[in-house]
Amino acid sequence: MNGAEVLDVGRDALWLTIQLCGPMLLVALVVGVSIGLFQALTQIQEQTLVYAPKIMAIFVSLLLFLPVMGSLLGGFMRTIAARIAGM
Repeated sequence: MNGAEVLDVGRDALWLTIQLCGPMLLVALVVGVSIGLFQALTQIQEQTLVYAPKIMAIFVSLLLFLPVMGSLLGGFMRTIAARIAGM
């Protein structure tokens, strides 16, 4: 395995990490901004108000995106296994 192939595998792994983390990060961002906007509009400055809805939203999004994440990881593993077998 030469340096270009190692960089290719590393780039694919980083892109896979972004794809796996992206949906949960976007959900957390949307929920956090909407709760922050709600707090600013109603002048409720309770710090613990943010945590429960954000945790629940991330948990639900994790349940929804888990099959997609599993298929992405499975495809990456098949690619890695094919490269190992081709050596």
